[in-house]
Amino acid sequence: MMAPSGLARFLLCLILSLVLSLSDAGRIAIYWGQNGNEGTLAETCATGDYAFVNLAFLCTFGAGNTPQLNLAGHCDPYSNGCTSLSQDIKSCQAKGVKVMLSIGGGAGAYSLTSKDDARQVARYIWNNYLGGHSSSRPLGDAVLDGVDFDIEGGSPDHYDDLARYLSAYSAKGKKVYLTAAPQCPYPDAWVGGALDTGLFDYVWVQFYNNPPCQYSSGDATNLEDAWKQWTSGIKATNIFLGLPAAPDAAGSGFIPIGDLKSQVLPALKKSSKYGGVMLWSKYYDDQTGYSKAIKPDV
Repeated sequence: MMAPSGLARFLLCLILSLVLSLSDAGRIAIYWGQNGNEGTLAETCATGDYAFVNLAFLCTFGAGNTPQLNLAGHCDPYSNGCTSLSQDIKSCQAKGVKVMLSIGGGAGAYSLTSKDDARQVARYIWNNYLGGHSSSRPLGDAVLDGVDFDIEGGSPDHYDDLARYLSAYSAKGKKVYLTAAPQCPYPDAWVGGALDTGLFDYVWVQFYNNPPCQYSSGDATNLEDAWKQWTSGIKATNIFLGLPAAPDAAGSGFIPIGDLKSQVLPALKKSSKYGGVMLWSKYYDDQTGYSKAIKPDV
């Protein structure tokens, strides 16, 4: 039988190894939901590569529109076909992965017309995806960890109000995490005002499809200059480098793995606000193995 001191040392080593494992996994965020060939949500989390999975997207909301969830070829929420994801979500969360509802996207129909509109959208999200109650929850009884603001069009108005209303629901029990995916030109045209609230826990800046502030042909100067603007300009303390996981995942901004590991990450990690890397998306990451290749360096 193991002596008490030996048992204590064994448990301490086990705890430390788990903490280190979670720390490593806690550096990469991924978007999932926009390609039916990217594997299941449970499989995504089982890789151990990701700390955050953003379910993309709640693409229609606000302005009197009926909210619509679009998970591409994975399931049909209008026939209750996505409620089966509830077990996948719980499986992810049991592994320490935070699962977020991403709202917006590049091809949605969304806007907030007033403070009251923001309040109603927040209440809808709370009751249907977070800790509230509804008879028709699209993802079943699973409670998501929070909301990701991927706002890329429409009016920038009232997203600060939406952030405040969603954050206030944390007082009801489980914390509602808020994340955002602004474009790299600083300040962001759509969520800049929301970020000024200081309520966002994680911000993954999209350093792609924007040549003035992204990596280009071995030159990271524009990216590093924009990174300094972001880390000094917003209150969030965990800022991620958002990248395409493959050359064809975006129009521009892909960083070869070798350049990312040898040139870009060493420069960005000097900032106390460096949080990790966000990748678009799981489908493209499957093609390149980008997350697995960079994980030891992230």
